[in-house]
Amino acid sequence: MSAEIVNPRSDSDTERDRERSAGGSGTDAAEAPGEPFDPAFALHRGGKMAVQATVPVRNKDDLSLAYTPGVAKVCTAIAEQPDLVHDYTWKSQVVAVVTDGTAVLGLGDIGPEASLPVMEGKAILFKQFGGVDAVPIALATTDVDELVETVVRLAPSFGGVNLEDISAPRCFEIERRLQERLDIPVFHDDQHGTAIVTLAALRNAAKLTGRGLGDLRAVISGAGAAGVAIAKFLLEAGIGDVAVADRKGVVSRDREDLTPVKRELAEITNRTGLTGSLEKALAGADVFIGVSGGTVSEKAVASMAPEAFVFAMANPNPEVHPDVAHRHAAVVATGRSDYPNQINNVLAFPGIFAGALQVRASRITEGMKIAAANALADVVGDALAPEYVIPSPFDERVAPAVTAAVAAAARAEGVARR
Repeated sequence: MSAEIVNPRSDSDTERDRERSAGGSGTDAAEAPGEPFDPAFALHRGGKMAVQATVPVRNKDDLSLAYTPGVAKVCTAIAEQPDLVHDYTWKSQVVAVVTDGTAVLGLGDIGPEASLPVMEGKAILFKQFGGVDAVPIALATTDVDELVETVVRLAPSFGGVNLEDISAPRCFEIERRLQERLDIPVFHDDQHGTAIVTLAALRNAAKLTGRGLGDLRAVISGAGAAGVAIAKFLLEAGIGDVAVADRKGVVSRDREDLTPVKRELAEITNRTGLTGSLEKALAGADVFIGVSGGTVSEKAVASMAPEAFVFAMANPNPEVHPDVAHRHAAVVATGRSDYPNQINNVLAFPGIFAGALQVRASRITEGMKIAAANALADVVGDALAPEYVIPSPFDERVAPAVTAAVAAAARAEGVARR
């Protein structure tokens, strides 16, 4: 027996919002501070999700089955055979979306309460695109030990944990420690979801220009959660070389100001030994990947190799404006929905968790992530073009393809339990 998480907005709610948008009275609609009407506030009023029962409780017979005394039989069976929890509760189909509110979108450390609209949004995307129920959990602690212990204690209620908007470098340790202690998938989407979609787009861009990943040298702007994960993932996938730059320049072995995470990064990236600024590193590079929110000059973009790729993914302002990038690059991608080739995590995480939950995977492996990226790239198929190296989030083929690929990879790697 389970409950379904749904979007609770009624037709009357929507009609009132339309009235407000058209200038009607609609007093139930929210107003933004200093604004007569803002549809974003209207949509979020009362939250974006609710819990709805999937079994009826219409009379005493229903009640006796859904609750006492019938429920006691199920509880006893699970106590005697713990694996039955997957069959007789919602555990095997529900993900916890966990944050501490320290790195929310481009807003930064805004705290747990202010992060909730984003976590609710993430949860409804899980349901909309992957058929996976998800529960937003915003924790009132930024202490690594406390956060880990809290999630470990919550874990019996969930089939997986999606970590969200937790600041670097804490996010790396939190994910690692939870993966060590839990036997359910733990996935930091800001790292791995971004890396998976980036790899998928990069594979197709390389294919479009007659190259393989091994032929490419990439430069990543940003050494936070996404930048570090993308660099490691591209290396795992076989890219020729990748260098990462932070605010002080290229992460290299000769720098003495590196954090432990960046020191590790310096050991595995930048095989050609580049030093100095990001813009200097771009000279002759095949790929620019921006996850920093900074800006890159047109002169630096123009210095890149012929048929270069520019993936400027900062929101709302890409590191390189698409109009500028198109003057010098063969393929341009952003994080925005109003330009072609949107690098959007929603292409990955719903299917990844759907596949992992389908086979009751104990964790999400590198092979499962590679499989997700390949499946996502393959959806584009023969329609591949400079303006179409990654499918739309609304392409109904995406989630099923990723789900099937992830489930198959989990079985092949021995982490599936059914």
